[in-house]
Amino acid sequence: MRYPVTPDGRYFVVRGRLWRMSNPALTEGERERLTRELMRHRSAVGRARKAANEVAEKAAREGVHAAKVALGERGPAWWHDGAPDYNRYMVKNTPYRDWYHGLPPRDRNPDEK
Repeated sequence: MRYPVTPDGRYFVVRGRLWRMSNPALTEGERERLTRELMRHRSAVGRARKAANEVAEKAAREGVHAAKVALGERGPAWWHDGAPDYNRYMVKNTPYRDWYHGLPPRDRNPDEK
């Protein structure tokens, strides 16, 4: 992966922010299907924005959200050990701070300062 992944495999880090990984319990086929669906909806967002069609954009964004929930990237956390969800938190404000700052600079995001 291009971005560093937390040791527990729950998040990857982009520009210092944690983003939840897809649910590893999904089958490869299900993950691929949902990813294709996500990409289809993202493309629809772009087309709707270009056409200035707010109704179509809203519908496409709802599709993006539904696909992300199905993938486990949004909505309820896919783990069941009671650990809190730090999705979208800045890594420096989470228990992953020391892990991230302990990474060699080459293993951090190349666009991060």
